[in-house]
Amino acid sequence: MTDPTELTALQLVAAYTSGELSPVEATAAALAAIGERDGEVNAFCLVDEEAALSEARQSEVRWGGNYTKGLLDGVPIAVKDVFHTAGWPTLRGSLLADPAGPWPDDSPAVDKVRNDGMVLLGKTTTPELAWKGVTDSPRTGITRNPADTTRTAGGSSGGSAAAVAAGMAPLAIGTDGGGSIRIPASFCGVVGFKPTHGRVPMYPISPFGPLAHAGPITRTVEDAAMLLDIIALPDHRDPTSLPPTLTTYRGELRRDVVGLDVAYSPALGYVDVDPQIESAVAEAVQALADAGLNVLAADPGFSDPIDAFEVLWATGAAGSLRGRESDRGLVDPGLADMWDRGAAVSGVDYLAARQVCVDLGVAMGRFHERHNLLITPTTPIAAFAAGHDVPIDSGMRWWAQWTPFTYPFNMTQQPALSIPIGATSEGLPIGLQIIGPRHSDDLVLAAGLFAERVLG
Repeated sequence: MTDPTELTALQLVAAYTSGELSPVEATAAALAAIGERDGEVNAFCLVDEEAALSEARQSEVRWGGNYTKGLLDGVPIAVKDVFHTAGWPTLRGSLLADPAGPWPDDSPAVDKVRNDGMVLLGKTTTPELAWKGVTDSPRTGITRNPADTTRTAGGSSGGSAAAVAAGMAPLAIGTDGGGSIRIPASFCGVVGFKPTHGRVPMYPISPFGPLAHAGPITRTVEDAAMLLDIIALPDHRDPTSLPPTLTTYRGELRRDVVGLDVAYSPALGYVDVDPQIESAVAEAVQALADAGLNVLAADPGFSDPIDAFEVLWATGAAGSLRGRESDRGLVDPGLADMWDRGAAVSGVDYLAARQVCVDLGVAMGRFHERHNLLITPTTPIAAFAAGHDVPIDSGMRWWAQWTPFTYPFNMTQQPALSIPIGATSEGLPIGLQIIGPRHSDDLVLAAGLFAERVLG
């Protein structure tokens, strides 16, 4: 029998349907993989074997009775430790959090996962308060890349991406405030999708406010679409959440995308890209053009909005730590520096940064009147040494400087998908990013499936 940890979520459901495999067997295999592999990777900060096996046994009974709760009943899933999960502490990688709780509630995404009958394995690591693009924290230490454990998994959803890449879970959910789903997906060689803002309800609301999105991390685009169908259901606790869609994302995956007008921007007009990544993405784009996409080289035409992004990011950090000045020594030093920057920002400066987001959104809206989609590299570099916020000897001051392809599209709140397209000569994964207009999540996923099939 095929190793259950090698199967996608939809393959697991097919195996449950045929009787080839049970949810208990799949869950036991996932837990065994965590026991074997996570000591080196450090993707999980909490594993609840007893609860997971109990949920799996309940699912097995449902499958035996030809009744399931939802689309992915019995499929194991990992949850980033920023999502409230009833009965488990949500510590967000911080020594400031009290493990005693109480922890009575599920966040919206976890609530939807639980109601679907999925098996919650545990919680995955995050940098403190999910503040940076790599995953290490004062509470949980360093999360490493399964492709090369001397390298970072990326972040801030690095634990979720590493868990999926290492075969410890077929699915995970993460958050993305400046690339935090797409960066680790690219670094670890998995699929990561940041939907349109508000498509996946969030509660409590992220301290990074309108920059923050929630979404799936999976092995395939089809699994991402299926998981999004589950976690995108509305929740009254998020006043910014969008109404339900009239179709399903999985149902729209196979729509015809041949002939779409796709812009390819290898550098957004201002990014310095590693030659191996530039070459790999260019080859992938050419293959997509050969397969029927109408690809045109075109930059969106905006300048790097990193200064405005830093204002928004720093104020979010300062807001989340307000009143904890006496505990400063317990905080990640980089986060403490961002805290100081945010505390010095005036209301006028904040509103000016928000205006940059508006202007950027208008510019991208105009761009998408000419181009259905935009393709870029996901990151301009491959995974670098673990335990560092920026590449060694880069001269960079903070993480956003090395991920310029991701944060602009948090500022515009557009859907953006990262899919793996190969590896560097050192075996480090490379990601390709597909971006669409706001609310075109179905189109982005359909283009992602097309690319996945063309590129293999």
